[in-house]
Amino acid sequence: MTVLIASSSVSLEPLSPSISETEPVAHKPSVSDAEMRQAVRTLLIGLGEDPDREGLVDTPKRVVNALKFLTSGYHQSLEDLLNGAVFHEEAREMVMVKDIDLFSSCEHHILPILGKAHVAYIPDGKVIGLSKIARICEMYGRRLQVQERLTADIAKAIEEVLQPKGVAVIVEASHMCMVMRGVQKPGAWTVTHSMRGVFESDAKIRQAFMSLISHRSSFT
Repeated sequence: MTVLIASSSVSLEPLSPSISETEPVAHKPSVSDAEMRQAVRTLLIGLGEDPDREGLVDTPKRVVNALKFLTSGYHQSLEDLLNGAVFHEEAREMVMVKDIDLFSSCEHHILPILGKAHVAYIPDGKVIGLSKIARICEMYGRRLQVQERLTADIAKAIEEVLQPKGVAVIVEASHMCMVMRGVQKPGAWTVTHSMRGVFESDAKIRQAFMSLISHRSSFT
């Protein structure tokens, strides 16, 4: 298995933010669904297909609906997603949700990114409903992404909502643009991370996070 560690070293020493972490501005749709369906028909014709044959007659509608669902994160906000699920709590130890299934779409080829996210934070008077961590990953995953930015988006969201002592996010993913086309390497995984606050400044806390990721629960 090949593992590509993007924007980090194997030791996961913290790095400064890069331009890839800049979140793009989303705009309201500028064309109708009918125009989008016509664009898919044009693509099918360009591929040498007949968009009116039985198997493809509803494909433009399905493709448009699928793309709208896969990019629905553009139309969500943190405030609506959290719905008040932030609570005052005196907990001071690390909170971690790991092995969160994560699906996104590569902005270069609009092909799937499939992987897992591991998210941790150290509270400073506030905690968040655990399911909301997974939903934050889902919201940013449902956008056209690069993995580096996706990782940073998740970390920045947790930081914005909780102002914790620190946030750590690791994303491990396989990119279908590397599996199905181009270099065609199905065994390659890309690993990205974003370390903030004490996870950036304290190597022991960072190592504790890494140890928890590798720990296998007895009930799985």
